Amino acid sequence: MRLSTKGRYAVMAMVDIAKHAQGTPITLAEIAERQLISLSYLEQLFAKLRSAGLVKSVRGPGGGYLLARGADGTRISDIILAVDEPIRTTRCTPGAPMGCSGNKSRCLTHDLWEELGNQIRLYLSSVTLADVVANRLLGRSGALHRELADQQQAAEAASPMAAQ
Repeated sequence: MRLSTKGRYAVMAMVDIAKHAQGTPITLAEIAERQLISLSYLEQLFAKLRSAGLVKSVRGPGGGYLLARGADGTRISDIILAVDEPIRTTRCTPGAPMGCSGNKSRCLTHDLWEELGNQIRLYLSSVTLADVVANRLLGRSGALHRELADQQQAAEAASPMAAQ
């Protein structure tokens, strides 16, 4: 299973808004600069996000985008689905009676991959933008990253150059 840049960039941009908006609209140019995403690509994604009711646009000076539902009310799965990013783990068409093998039967691992897809969907449906911004994600990778960052910050503070 592979999530394309469309889904990843949409989530990155929405997390950026959740983190930086503070009640004021964020321009796509600001997001593009902070997240290193093409402005024209963001424009395409935000047209879909706006159509899905996930963001609202503010026109004029000081305009930009705000979250339509707030960070607590926006699930990661909603963002991915809004930009037409299917979460597929099998080669078969979802719901089709025919399988993906050459003889149209289901492959031996079909149920394994289909259940993996279900678990991914469940997980992404359980995580909100607020969870991502506040680092309230399950798993060790986030904790490990924070631990390493804390160690690096402590080492920099303790270095002789930091005292000057």
